[in-house]
Amino acid sequence: MSDTTPKSIQSPCVRNCCLNTDDVCLGCGRTLDEIRAWSALSDAERHEVLQRSEHRRRQIQTNWRL
Repeated sequence: MSDTTPKSIQSPCVRNCCLNTDDVCLGCGRTLDEIRAWSALSDAERHEVLQRSEHRRRQIQTNWRL
């Protein structure tokens, strides 16, 4: 049975899509695989993706300042 209930955790997309050499979006910090899978993920999985992507975004910002 398909789950048609809307997910409560919205996409972190900021419409600044540009992938680096590791296939990580410089706008939201998600990997290309995470972006592709987003609509099928549960809220728990989305939460995990958001945690990982926030960590990546911080790393990108820190490295950019160097």
